[in-house]
Amino acid sequence: MTFEATGDLRQLYGLAIALALGLLVGLQRGWALRAEQPGTRFAGVRTYGLLGLAGGVGGELAGISGPYGAAVMVAAAALVLIGYWRTTQRGGPLSGTVSVAGLLTLSSGFLAAMGQTLVAVAIAVSMMLLLALRSQLHGLVARLSEQEVLAVARFALIAAVILPLLPDRQFGPLDAWNPRQLWMVVVLVSGFSFAGYVAARLFGPSRGTIVTAAAGAVVSSTAVSAALAHRLREGNENEAIMHAGIAAASAVMFARVMALVALLAPFALGPFVLLAVPGLVASALFMGGFLWHAKSPHGGQTGPVPVKNPFDVGPALLLMVLVMATTLAARWVLSRFGNVGLATVLALTGSVDVDSAIITMGNLPQGTLTPRIAALVLVPPILLNTLFKAGVLLSIAGWKRSWPAAASLLVSALACVAALPLVL
Repeated sequence: MTFEATGDLRQLYGLAIALALGLLVGLQRGWALRAEQPGTRFAGVRTYGLLGLAGGVGGELAGISGPYGAAVMVAAAALVLIGYWRTTQRGGPLSGTVSVAGLLTLSSGFLAAMGQTLVAVAIAVSMMLLLALRSQLHGLVARLSEQEVLAVARFALIAAVILPLLPDRQFGPLDAWNPRQLWMVVVLVSGFSFAGYVAARLFGPSRGTIVTAAAGAVVSSTAVSAALAHRLREGNENEAIMHAGIAAASAVMFARVMALVALLAPFALGPFVLLAVPGLVASALFMGGFLWHAKSPHGGQTGPVPVKNPFDVGPALLLMVLVMATTLAARWVLSRFGNVGLATVLALTGSVDVDSAIITMGNLPQGTLTPRIAALVLVPPILLNTLFKAGVLLSIAGWKRSWPAAASLLVSALACVAALPLVL
């Protein structure tokens, strides 16, 4: 008797979830179509609720007898398609959304009754979110250029098609290269570039240099610093804002490298955070100080930092080649000279591009370095990269215009050095 009661409760629970998911979708559809005349809508909140319940009934019957469950699902799906066909015969605007939403609601109810509650909820909630974002998605599509659409397609190709097809094993000299991990470099660089590009598009150039500098630093803080140095040299813009943008790019760089370590070399994340956070805090404090001293944060001709096309895979491929070379060199040096030689290789390659040093570290065999040694090895590339950017500022913009920003970079590097006793 207890088992039967438990079974009945499970069945009722599945049907209740199916009905709730249908009502959830119907709530959005009813609100979206609230302005239409009565009788002109294909389905409203009640119909979608019933579709979810019908799917639940089909799932319950499928557990008892497969043909009965299939019959209910086919009949309900046929009613959805017939309703859509009748709507199209009225001469109104054609839209496949209502019929697809109805079929997905039916399927969600079926899955809920079959015990796949998490999958059913994920489908229904995702569908509701997509339906609610109709205006935003249409606006986004309207703003996209043909080049951007093609670029998104290329990114989807490299991330969703090529990456899974590559073998996940070592090959080459000293077993230094893993095809999937190497291609992950391209995916990560393109993904970070995509995130920066989207951020710049969302905030727009009117939001000023800080947002666009931070977005550009997701791709390359060195490139952002060089771009701002050129604008500082021209002397036509608010210098305090330029300095704040450079400090913001530096802060984002510290955050980015911590994220990369978490993704590619998580074993070193704990001690590495102790060394990187002081640099991030120092950069953020300088950014706040520069903004506070700016007479007019939105004045002058301050505009967005030029950011390269984030979908251009050329830089990502070049970085992958650099990683291949540095990984091979790192393994050879490690086998011949130990950790000191490895730190030298990573420091030199990371002075221009910190990411390559972190990716190289992530490609080393598991257990090669302890977390403490790995964190210490990753510090020199960050310090040299920070000092390299300071040198770029001074050489391009000159001492008079760029010394505050260069000083902020120097202090950020010193903050990392000051934290060394926490790890040593």
